[in-house]
Amino acid sequence: MNPREISVIITTRNEAANLPRCLESVSGFAEIIVVDSFSGDETVEIARRAHASVFQRPYQSPPDQKNWAVARAHHNWVLVLDADEWLDDALRAEIEALSPGDRVGFWIFRRSEYLGRPIRGCGWQRDRVLRLYDRRLGHYPEARVHEEVEVNGPVGRLRARLGHRPYRDVSHHIEKIDDYTARGARQAVERGLHAPWLHLLFHPPFRFLRMYILQLGIRDGYPGLALCLLSSAGVFLKYARAWELKRAS
Repeated sequence: MNPREISVIITTRNEAANLPRCLESVSGFAEIIVVDSFSGDETVEIARRAHASVFQRPYQSPPDQKNWAVARAHHNWVLVLDADEWLDDALRAEIEALSPGDRVGFWIFRRSEYLGRPIRGCGWQRDRVLRLYDRRLGHYPEARVHEEVEVNGPVGRLRARLGHRPYRDVSHHIEKIDDYTARGARQAVERGLHAPWLHLLFHPPFRFLRMYILQLGIRDGYPGLALCLLSSAGVFLKYARAWELKRAS
């Protein structure tokens, strides 16, 4: 698959720290489209210096932003990235060697880093995203969190992994937990969550045990322990907020 026939889509907000590596990794693709939610840092200037096509629009939800961005592409095949993701040489080479056949999209596993260290456990080793697809046959359904494109047709899977650094440090992780759990709580209530206090009681400790013991986060040292504890705290906060929303309704 010729990269000159693939449009790259990146949605951003205050991603000046991550965007340069992401943009450099997709240099040589047909076009790079950055849709920004009115960043307060140098995100837009960085994108323009890389000769990306830059749009700014209000942020409604992840699917809304991605669908709008994908609709701006000039090519049928798109590669949708977050600014904290990047392609290494192995993944680029695999994409270039692709012959899609009847497949309309491809799953890509992610290789994620946390606190400066690649994470081998915590469930992150099985993390995959469907990011390379034919936009004529794909659409993001509405969701406040966990958005994933749905495609109409068979999909394949790539072997090389997508680089991913979701959190710059612990403070950034806590900041994202605050935003993510607020949206996740509202989505859970909208989808008919019952007895949030039960989820509040049982889900946080189970999340920690699952990630740290069953999914081998224990072998990732301090970063693994911090990641599992903060993930468990995020589950607690999500259901605490859901309980609050239900009590107020």
